[in-house]
Amino acid sequence: MLDVSFLRAVHAPTKRAFLGASLLAALCVAVPAQAQAPRNFATLAMVAEPQTLDPMASTADLVGTIMQHVYETLYTFDAKWNVVAMLAESLPKVSADGKSYSITLRKGVMLHNGRELNADDVVASLQRWMEQSPRGKAVSKEIDSIKAKGPQGVEIVLKEPYAPLVSQLALPSGMAAIMAKDSIATPLKDFVGTGPYKFKERKPDQFVLLSRFDKYSPRKEPASGYGGKREALIEELRFVPVPNASTRVEGSLAGQYDFADLLPVEALPRLEKAAGKTVPIMTPSFGFPYLVLNTKEGVAANQAVRQAIQTALGEGEMLAAGFGDTRFFVVEPNHFPKGSPFFSTAGADQYNQKNAPKAKEAAAKAGYKGEPIRILTSRQYDFHYNMALLMQEQLKRAGFKVEMNVVDWATLVQRRNDSKLWDIYVTHSGQFPEPMLSPPQLGDGAPGWWDTPAKKAALNAFNTQSDPVKRGALWGKVQEVVYTEVPYINVGKFNGLSAKSPALDNYQPATWPFFWNAKIK
Repeated sequence: MLDVSFLRAVHAPTKRAFLGASLLAALCVAVPAQAQAPRNFATLAMVAEPQTLDPMASTADLVGTIMQHVYETLYTFDAKWNVVAMLAESLPKVSADGKSYSITLRKGVMLHNGRELNADDVVASLQRWMEQSPRGKAVSKEIDSIKAKGPQGVEIVLKEPYAPLVSQLALPSGMAAIMAKDSIATPLKDFVGTGPYKFKERKPDQFVLLSRFDKYSPRKEPASGYGGKREALIEELRFVPVPNASTRVEGSLAGQYDFADLLPVEALPRLEKAAGKTVPIMTPSFGFPYLVLNTKEGVAANQAVRQAIQTALGEGEMLAAGFGDTRFFVVEPNHFPKGSPFFSTAGADQYNQKNAPKAKEAAAKAGYKGEPIRILTSRQYDFHYNMALLMQEQLKRAGFKVEMNVVDWATLVQRRNDSKLWDIYVTHSGQFPEPMLSPPQLGDGAPGWWDTPAKKAALNAFNTQSDPVKRGALWGKVQEVVYTEVPYINVGKFNGLSAKSPALDNYQPATWPFFWNAKIK
């Protein structure tokens, strides 16, 4: 907080101000000029208050963004989305049958409580991840055992080959965070990791404060994406919840924030004109917005109704409503871009139909009788809300009754776990190189609760195949099932807009913003 006591002195009565000025002048003569101590903290405006600081308890990007500074994973991603080692010494040694993964830990990695990380910490952390995290729960079904092999060795044995394992262990969202064994509890009370920053303080709805960990053990490789050497060059990181997007924009223009996340695209011209005050940042291929449908209960539990909803939607219009500027979105049915081994046009004819009469007829045949379709959304992500408004109109044109439930993001994350409260919710995900990383609906147990024989058959064939070329072809089968059963609807692709202050140096745009290796000039 800014200390304004000196301002009060300046605006005191004239005689007091004169005496103060005289004294100040005398002091300036008597004492040599001192350079002002440099600022070494960063104020980072986030989209909301994190509903938890437990990195395993939520797949929300906000939680992963903050807590990736405190906790690290065995593996992570470099700038080209290749999996690289982080707490592990190197990539695992995999047995010939693809079922056994031998992992050696780096030596000398210090935990925030002052002792060295060991294999028991890793085993306990991964077991907790499989119990607590939606991602971990899905992966646990593939795992036969996890055991420590000496102080620095870990062995993971699978029931069957599972190609995405190492990528799952690398993701910051729903993180397989490695923590001190003696800090493990439910709920977490002590946040003891190995990251370049350690948890210092949280004041709900005000800030989460992280401070530099002086005994951090960095890797020696050059920094690349989330991989390589990490240095805490900024002493303190202050993550501040600023739910209103316009407030984040105005705060950036006023120099109030060193970084402001996920700004509305219509703010770009103002940010571009404010040279010297703020620097707009476009994060290319940031991710994809998608709609999760409740397959468990309610009106959307009927697959034919979900198909009718899909027929009614015009994803192109929704993207235009969400992002406006065509530099920020791409309207295409393929879940992965051209050039990716997972590019496929399977199911493309079901995308962007915007066919109200056909949808209305299909809904009637499915037995739809005017029940309200409850759309759960939030204004913390401006594009979510704008897309939801447009979706509401598209569904109404097709004869559906729609009920909009607009809540803050933390409430949405909480409510989506209750299948009785919603039919569709709006969210987004990063665009990753491994399909099983997102959306969580491809796993088991995530909100939406998609679980069918066709899903299991397609994903089993995909996940047990280790050959990248053959996996690429098998993804088309998965995408076809998604378009047929409609557990979620991939709206398209988008670039992200954020902003930083000129003082924040060496920030690298990323899906989950990170601030190690950055510094305050």
